[in-house]
Amino acid sequence: MWKNYSLDYAKNNKNGSLSIMAASFIAALFLSLLCSLFYNFWLDNIEGTKQEDGDWHGRITGEINEKDLTDIRLFANVEKAEINAELSRNGQSAVDIHFHNKRTISRDMPLIADALGLTESSVTYNYQLLSLYFIRIPGDNKPRLILPAYLAIVTLVCISLILIIHNSFAVSMNSRIHQFGIFSSIGATPAQIRAALVQEALLLSLVPLLAGLLLGLALSFGIVVIMNAAVAKLPGGRPMDFGFHPLIFAGILLLSLLTVLVSAYLPARRLSRLSPLEAIRGTDELQLNRKKRSRLLSALFGMEGELAGAALKAQKKALRTTSLSLTLAFLGFMLMQCFFTLSGISTDHTYFERYQNVWDVMVTVKDTAIEDFEPSENTRHLSGCRSAVIYQKAKAECLLPSDKQSPELLSLGGLEALIPGLPPLRSVPCYRVNASLVIMDDNSFDEYCGQLGIAPGQKGTVLLNRIWDSINSNFRYAQYIPYVAESMDSITLQRIADTPSADASVPENENQTDGTEIPVLAYTQDAPALREEYEDYALVTFLPLSLWEEIKGRIGGVEKDIYVRLLANDSTSPEALDALEKDVLSAIGTDYALESENRIQERITNEKMIGGYELILGGFCVFFAIIGVAHVFSNTLGFLYQRKREFARYQSVGLTPEGIRKMFCIEALVIAGKPVLLSLLLTAVFTAFMIKASYLAPMEFITKAPVIPILLFVLTVFVFVALAYFLGGRKILRGELAEALRDDRMM
Repeated sequence: MWKNYSLDYAKNNKNGSLSIMAASFIAALFLSLLCSLFYNFWLDNIEGTKQEDGDWHGRITGEINEKDLTDIRLFANVEKAEINAELSRNGQSAVDIHFHNKRTISRDMPLIADALGLTESSVTYNYQLLSLYFIRIPGDNKPRLILPAYLAIVTLVCISLILIIHNSFAVSMNSRIHQFGIFSSIGATPAQIRAALVQEALLLSLVPLLAGLLLGLALSFGIVVIMNAAVAKLPGGRPMDFGFHPLIFAGILLLSLLTVLVSAYLPARRLSRLSPLEAIRGTDELQLNRKKRSRLLSALFGMEGELAGAALKAQKKALRTTSLSLTLAFLGFMLMQCFFTLSGISTDHTYFERYQNVWDVMVTVKDTAIEDFEPSENTRHLSGCRSAVIYQKAKAECLLPSDKQSPELLSLGGLEALIPGLPPLRSVPCYRVNASLVIMDDNSFDEYCGQLGIAPGQKGTVLLNRIWDSINSNFRYAQYIPYVAESMDSITLQRIADTPSADASVPENENQTDGTEIPVLAYTQDAPALREEYEDYALVTFLPLSLWEEIKGRIGGVEKDIYVRLLANDSTSPEALDALEKDVLSAIGTDYALESENRIQERITNEKMIGGYELILGGFCVFFAIIGVAHVFSNTLGFLYQRKREFARYQSVGLTPEGIRKMFCIEALVIAGKPVLLSLLLTAVFTAFMIKASYLAPMEFITKAPVIPILLFVLTVFVFVALAYFLGGRKILRGELAEALRDDRMM
């Protein structure tokens, strides 16, 4: 019986059926697209991590021989174990281990180490890779937000879709309250009515769900292809392989079915609880009374405003989902726009603002000491090059007498105020502070000295005499004060404690206070034009290669790579920079492992990457907005169609069509206006929090606030709400008055 009823209703009410089928199709389409993209992003994340950090799961470092390696391979859960030649040195071998069951790695790795006679400190885990497999290792303190973020987005999408589909079912079911009252009066139980309505939902939704699911998979494949085409044009871009798993298909189908069933069950449950008398009488009609008057609307718009306010208050529960959906759409769009703006400002304060004009071409020469770099002179005489600097970085420590701090630093409380937990040495009244060494080839150092007015050819150091005033400024708008008193004629450098020295004669006592004394040639606030970030509290020193060759054995701490920074004669032409980049790579030759960067190309690449991320996030933002707008449109239409008898009564007592249209305008203004105001308030609160968390100046955001996109979106929503009232109102006003006043009939 109920099956026949559902089939007959679907055939005789094509408009309502099509609305439900369209909502189900959209739900499956969006869920399929979203889940498929997330699955492929997850796979791509795993592949990228493997390429960057390796595909090993655990690593053991120690004195491991061939027998030990065999024992590791014979361990029950070990898939394979290999020696990492790059990390093995000084008699210590690093073994990369892969496991069959990665979830027991935190138990198995200590057992393997214990079997080899090694301590647990010899064990290392590939935290990043394991976290992508949703395996959390004790000791991994970094937040892993990928899975929670995915689940949060999918949950929000499901809630939003439930709101939309729920409205389609509610409109269809509410139009049949009279019928269900008759069914109840002749013996139909609430469970039977609920089962009939859920059965009807499945009947109408199954085919649209399958079609939407397949189309969503096809669209996700197309998006991956488009992304790969864009990535192929970027230097070093890595294409994404499209992945699919049958369990993903089954999971999406199950999730879509649950979404539809929940959407159908909610209104069915409500209708099944009505008594037969209430249902036959028709509780969908508005029951207006004087307690529901809206004084504000009445004062502003007269009688029509009072009627509109009473109608909105009487249907407060029915419109709650509409208001919530619209608020979420507004809030998601506004927050995303504000996030993009803040991200852009943050980017300007970091890379581009600091580096875009200080270099043209950068070449990284791998695993090479600056003193062994033979083609240094070749890079200086390139036809398109106006300046070349070759440098290498090293880390050391500097013994700074406490009385040699600058007066400005002392006025803030000294180093203890800026660097908590930095006590002076016990033996002598000195601080042991970090020193960042920049070793420049002699020609580059002489050129830098010339810019500072120092005679070339001298052996000594130039101190970048500044330290970040973290008390009176933040890292976004850093202010600097002098680090040391410029009366010092020399500084004392020594190797970092626990860092091996290249000179075996140097004592290993980490509390040593002797070191290498270096003359100070000049103090400056201006660093040379390099693409470098320096430690906030380190004493940055620039010294020539000839001096470094004399002291390197006693200091050590040098990095493995050297850098070649070039400025072009024509720094604004992409063609000129491309030519210079090719020339310098040719001049260096093929005997070195090189990485090169082109300023203009680097900026284009970064802009494309940022644009890609914004496109993806913006797509989700638009997706939520579409859901919200679609829900508002359909719910508003349903809200109007359920009130046909109400408007017919207004007309029967003398309210003109112009008055009803005025009511429509007032209701549309309230339905769209309240979520806008609430969203603006919440957006302002969240944006203020984000501004504070990112240490940006509020006025800088205000001057760049995304006012136009937000206004356009607000206008779009108002237009769609007005369109719903226009379409629904036109149909209502064109209907026959006597027909609208009659009770509902069984179809």
